[in-house]
Amino acid sequence: MKRELPIDAVIVDDEKLSRQRIRRLLEAHSEVQVVAECRNGYEAVKVVQEQKPDLLFLDIEMPEIDGFAVIEMLRDMRTMPHVVFITAFDKYAVRAFEVHAVDYLLKPVSSERLAEAVVHAHTAAGNREALTGLLRDLTGQRLKRFTVHASDRIYFVPFADVDWIEAAGNYVRLRAGGESHLVRSTMHAMEELLADSPFVRIHRSTIVNVDRIKELRPTFAGDYVVILRSQERLTLSRTYRAAFERITG
Repeated sequence: MKRELPIDAVIVDDEKLSRQRIRRLLEAHSEVQVVAECRNGYEAVKVVQEQKPDLLFLDIEMPEIDGFAVIEMLRDMRTMPHVVFITAFDKYAVRAFEVHAVDYLLKPVSSERLAEAVVHAHTAAGNREALTGLLRDLTGQRLKRFTVHASDRIYFVPFADVDWIEAAGNYVRLRAGGESHLVRSTMHAMEELLADSPFVRIHRSTIVNVDRIKELRPTFAGDYVVILRSQERLTLSRTYRAAFERITG
């Protein structure tokens, strides 16, 4: 979250009146800019992944998937927005702070409490550990799966199941055991997400799971043919020499 710029916020609540109230209260805070409103968890996941807001005002009890499920679906993001939970019940407070929410507001939200939440979000802006903790405390370890959005569902693909990843325009395609899954991302973002994992970039359009490599064969051009255990063949470009060194140990 950049202090010198407006804080981009998204409001997520299945009740229209609740969304309108939060937006109206935020009008008193010129540093906060509401960039989207979402009616359910699925909309929230899509909007957050596409717009990467700084702050999320998130209702907990919603149809189909609740606020905590939204956070889990977003856990493969490199940078999570700060989260202010909003609910009519106080029974979720302990769980909310266990996932490092910056505040917990009870409905109907007062202008005073919302102002405090904005201050807490500012304070948290200087502590990126809160964001990292929000992601990693949900799993107890480093992120281990991709979130894939289909037309009728959201599902997950474990990192360990993926053989290789290829660029596909504004998306990347996960190749896993003969199946393919489209994820809206860039190759650079994938590289960052997969840092310190068995994945390595071997070409401007290819990232491979090192554990899936069977052998390397040199070419006259100075590149290498990477042969996977599935017998698929990829190219290790000579411009990615560090990848060769990592694969060969």
